[in-house]
Amino acid sequence: MKLFDCPHCGHRLYFENAQCLNCASSVLYDPRHARFVLSGAGGVFQCTNADECACNWMAEPGHAFCRACMLNQLIPDLSVDGNRRRWIRVEAAKKRAIYSLLAAGLPVAPKRNAGDEVGLAFDFLADPIGGGPGGGRILTGHGNGLITLNVAEADSAERERRRVEMGENYRTLLGHFRHELGHYYWDRLIRDDPQRLTAFRALFGDDRVDYEQALKAYHANGAVPDWQQGHISAYATSHPWEDWAETWAHHLHITDTLEMVHALNFPLGRLETVEANDLSRGDTGGELQPAPSEPGAVPEPFEKILARWLVLSEASNSINRCMGLPDLYPFVISEVTAQKLAFVHELLTGVAKETGTKREPAEAF
Repeated sequence: MKLFDCPHCGHRLYFENAQCLNCASSVLYDPRHARFVLSGAGGVFQCTNADECACNWMAEPGHAFCRACMLNQLIPDLSVDGNRRRWIRVEAAKKRAIYSLLAAGLPVAPKRNAGDEVGLAFDFLADPIGGGPGGGRILTGHGNGLITLNVAEADSAERERRRVEMGENYRTLLGHFRHELGHYYWDRLIRDDPQRLTAFRALFGDDRVDYEQALKAYHANGAVPDWQQGHISAYATSHPWEDWAETWAHHLHITDTLEMVHALNFPLGRLETVEANDLSRGDTGGELQPAPSEPGAVPEPFEKILARWLVLSEASNSINRCMGLPDLYPFVISEVTAQKLAFVHELLTGVAKETGTKREPAEAF
């Protein structure tokens, strides 16, 4: 994620802004160019969901909805008290997830119908009233391009209760989206590519292991004691698909956060490990473009990106502890996990080259 400028006065805008606090101009986010534009200027109109869920993206040309809202199939029953508030929070997290996908040059297109195995869609649902524990509960998950999310996760207290119940050290709406999107893009980018699939299995394991049985075994027995030696989370040990989805999500966590560090001109090199002169400086003026580099420079290796992340996460965790807060990034990245993250990074770098995306994740930090 990055910072943005008001197209009228140049004042700083944040990703969720719909109005400039300096000049009061109404603005809309343009996902095609990763910048804000003036609402109503040049045929730019707000998404139909602007008044429904505080959507601040511009409607796609010729459509009523924006590029993110077009992906929605079902939304929660808004007549139920609290569901609109939950939906607004869910949409805000979803848009941050979509931003990262577009920045990486990944295909993001809505499902045309239930049989469409290529398109992406979202169902945001709530547990039926009176369903009771274990009865008719909505489970967050992915299947054939459809990502279902229980909007109860938008309530902080409920999400924290589930985090403790599941023995997790991190649980957020954005984390849910990135994890489930990992499953979707495994189908799109790896499943039908023999070379990528072979490389995947060498690192993550054999995906042909029975998925349902593997999850049952994990929930019954938990992770092995030394799981941190090869996995980013305990849940990642349950099956190679879950290992992939967890690793994919963490790669997006890392690169998105480091992009914001870059936008803020935060000099990680002054802390440790990385020389300050090696850090790219300055905003890109709203365009998804590579950071300044020498002509013909190759994409930055993931090892260098990871080194910066380790510096930042250690500093952030230490600052949080000074405030009596949990660690911002409560995870250990082992050598094996670093190799898995590098695999995701190389895959996304290749996709960016194939699609001609101007900004490659490896070059933005």
